[in-house]
Amino acid sequence: MTPRPEVGARREVVVCPEITRTQIVQFAGASGDYSVLHTDEPAARALGQPGLMAHGMLTMGLTSQVVTEWFGDDSLRTLEARFTAPVWPGDRLTSTATVEAVDSVGALATARLALETRNGAGDVVLVGKATVSLDYSPRLA
Repeated sequence: MTPRPEVGARREVVVCPEITRTQIVQFAGASGDYSVLHTDEPAARALGQPGLMAHGMLTMGLTSQVVTEWFGDDSLRTLEARFTAPVWPGDRLTSTATVEAVDSVGALATARLALETRNGAGDVVLVGKATVSLDYSPRLA
């Protein structure tokens, strides 16, 4: 069982050692977002980009791992994000979650988290918030 979170507690996770073009194109297929910015490198360059860029929602999905690895897959209740910089093939993504508030009622706790994801150069590519719900009731076998 995950210990009760405390305000100020922090967790950092490398959520993707290296974004690949394959991941970006696979995400296009999974999401249905076939924008040329994500799927056609020559067209993306013609639009002034240095190459393919990752979908923001791919970055958000990867960022969610910092929360689910800490509190468990079933705990995540809300997740919101603002994309602050593009993510490119080759980027390493490291996400940090910081507990901002904890509300407890009996065996139930809700924690509000601040999220931040940085690329390998240290640039912030995503900021966001998440809420987790945790149940510390005794489990019956």
